[in-house]
Amino acid sequence: MITQDTHTVWTRGKITALVVLSVLWFAGAAYIGSAELLANVTGSFFPPIALTAVAPVVLFLAAYLISARFREFVLGQDIETLTMLQHWRIIGFVFLVLYSFSVLPGTFAWPAGTGDILIGLAAPLMVMRLRREPDFATSKGLVRYHLLGLLDFAVAVTAAGLTAGAFPAFTPGGLTSAPMDVWPLNLFPSFIVPAFIIMHLTVLLKVRALRRETEHTFATRPLAA
Repeated sequence: MITQDTHTVWTRGKITALVVLSVLWFAGAAYIGSAELLANVTGSFFPPIALTAVAPVVLFLAAYLISARFREFVLGQDIETLTMLQHWRIIGFVFLVLYSFSVLPGTFAWPAGTGDILIGLAAPLMVMRLRREPDFATSKGLVRYHLLGLLDFAVAVTAAGLTAGAFPAFTPGGLTSAPMDVWPLNLFPSFIVPAFIIMHLTVLLKVRALRRETEHTFATRPLAA
């Protein structure tokens, strides 16, 4: 049975492993950005730095499909906690600040920044609903919230590609999304974004599992005489 209790899921060893993995991941992202290894020097619509956002998500999904032990660990996570962590998405306001200082183009900063802020502000509302209504954990409303969070990232990535330089109409004045390819802003695509995507996916996977469990319970329940 899938439960919301994470006390037995997060052992000391797993916490240590997560800390080590996070440190190495952060260090790798910092090196890639500071060394400008994936800078989009050609202004391509497909910025190379996007690979650092995609790779961790692909590895996560591959591990989920291949490893039953990892799948059990993922499904043991707490929906409320993962949803509340999305509150940190309000950090997207930094894009609007950088736009005001002419560091990032508005065509990228406005959709990416406002989307993150809205998702972040909505997170506590989702959590309050979860606490009032336990059944909200398998509701369409919660699923829509997490799908919108993923859509926000898709919009931001598209905006970054459109303002990378390949389409001058999206970069009036020559201001591009190039600062997102290098340190310190590359931490968004290389570290922060994939981490939040994985949290969104974890919730969606768990919601699906909870729904299946509920359907199985109803299907196997004996009919009243």
